[in-house]
Amino acid sequence: MARQDKVLAAITAAVQAYIQDDEVVLMAQAAAPPEPEVRVPAVIHNLWGLAGRQMAMQLRVLIQRRSLK
Repeated sequence: MARQDKVLAAITAAVQAYIQDDEVVLMAQAAAPPEPEVRVPAVIHNLWGLAGRQMAMQLRVLIQRRSLK
């Protein structure tokens, strides 16, 4: 019985330590200033550049497949 009591005490101590560590982390996060939002542009501004790159990539695939000679 004494061994079971020691095991139970060790388990409860580990759970309490885990909960306390979690509380400390949450309190530190609450005290820290919020991070600024990362804003992603809604529109791609350089459509010509994107289309040119896409065309070059497709041409490269065709050449690799030897569709063009």
